[in-house]
Amino acid sequence: MNASTLAILLACNIVWALNVVVSKLAVDDFGVPPLFYTVLRSVLVVAVLFPLLRPLPAQLGRVLLIGFAISGGSFALLFIGLQTASPSAAGIVNLSGAPLTVLFAILFLKEEVRWRRGIGMALTLGGVVMAIGSPAGSQSGIGLAFVFASALLGALGSVFVKRLEIGSAALQAWAALISIAAILPMTLAFESGQMAAVTAAPWEVAGCVVFAGLIVSVGAHSAYFKLLKLHDANLIVPLTLLTPLLTIGFGAWLTGDPIGWRLLAGAGVAMSGVAIIVLRPSRKLFKPLLVRPRI
Repeated sequence: MNASTLAILLACNIVWALNVVVSKLAVDDFGVPPLFYTVLRSVLVVAVLFPLLRPLPAQLGRVLLIGFAISGGSFALLFIGLQTASPSAAGIVNLSGAPLTVLFAILFLKEEVRWRRGIGMALTLGGVVMAIGSPAGSQSGIGLAFVFASALLGALGSVFVKRLEIGSAALQAWAALISIAAILPMTLAFESGQMAAVTAAPWEVAGCVVFAGLIVSVGAHSAYFKLLKLHDANLIVPLTLLTPLLTIGFGAWLTGDPIGWRLLAGAGVAMSGVAIIVLRPSRKLFKPLLVRPRI
């Protein structure tokens, strides 16, 4: 792996970590309703990737269902959680997506899991529990419950991604389209103050949406999947474990997250467990989505 590949991966990790902080600012500090924020992000993704909606993919219904699970559905739950959860704790709880993906693969794909990956699953979930029990986590229990639900939905969708006959960029386009169709009626029915939040801080909200939709979904994810075509997943995927570490750092720096030894210890245990999971061979799972469960 050359220096340019490492630089691109580092940039992707920075972007993914910042996305948690930026989303926290959008739905908490700027008061954008989380479902509405999900719609705005999806609209931008569709606008940029619109040409990829043709031709219609095979198994369109399955593409839409799985795309919604790993995109708008899980993002909406994450954004709801970030209204009260800190970015640092949310970043660690998101790591539960890896063992949950393996668990769903056991249930639905008859994946065989031996003792090493079993230990990795236990370590990851144990580390997440430690993080939730830290002062930063215990202060935002309800928010972290939504973050965990986001990881669970994303993991469920990730199990079936490998069975789709569609490119990653086209999947992003269709996932964003179904997210708009599903979540727009919900934000109109259950949320209020959408336009008031936008008009109160138009440039700040626009910056958050552009970052989440264009820089993260279109830019970083496209670069990530391009690297996966050039290199072995066992080289690329483990390096994405920098994301939770950077999320903790950015959370402490930009949003003043309280960082204690329990949170750091939980992060270390959880990341060691995920490292074991992603390094073990699997023929049935799309390994890149063990760590990056949403697009």
